[in-house]
Amino acid sequence: MVRLEADLPPETLAERVTVDAKAHGELLTPHVLDALREAGLSLADVEAIACGVGPGPFTGLRAGMVTAGALGHALDVPVYPVCSLDAIAAELSGPALVITDARRKEVYWAAYDAGGARVSGPSVSRPADLDTSGVTRAAGYGARLYADVLGLEVAGPEHPSPAGLVAAVAAELLAGATPGPLTPLYLRRPDAVEPGARKRVTPQ
Repeated sequence: MVRLEADLPPETLAERVTVDAKAHGELLTPHVLDALREAGLSLADVEAIACGVGPGPFTGLRAGMVTAGALGHALDVPVYPVCSLDAIAAELSGPALVITDARRKEVYWAAYDAGGARVSGPSVSRPADLDTSGVTRAAGYGARLYADVLGLEVAGPEHPSPAGLVAAVAAELLAGATPGPLTPLYLRRPDAVEPGARKRVTPQ
């Protein structure tokens, strides 16, 4: 739960965090209710929802976005999509790469300028293929995981925080702007895909 006021940084009132994509769906709603209780608030006090839309794991993104969309519909409040890399960058200062783990020995990444604006990405690459010229610092779990390959100073959060998600769309929230579509940033096909149609075998 985050409070946002004009000319002030987002203030985290309560938070619950899980990075387990498999348990994400079943824990989300209880976490929301627990955080509201800790902050002394109720669902009726929620005025908007900021939701990370990736890039990230297929299962975790789907669960988070379905929950956010359902809550937004039930409470009649806007749901703002946030690139998860932007949420990490919102808590940094100066130019940096934000890098998260994409599995398969790849990373999701985006580059940001000194003002925090995204200048390239989001994209998916092998760590060794990233262009780190002009950048000395990186943030995100992928940056720590592949620190030896990247050769950059690793600083800042490893995962998006509630305050970071809100900060990334603070201007839109304060202006009451209409949010964009709640569309996931998968960047590639999920690890598990549905099998194709069975082939018919003709006896010889």
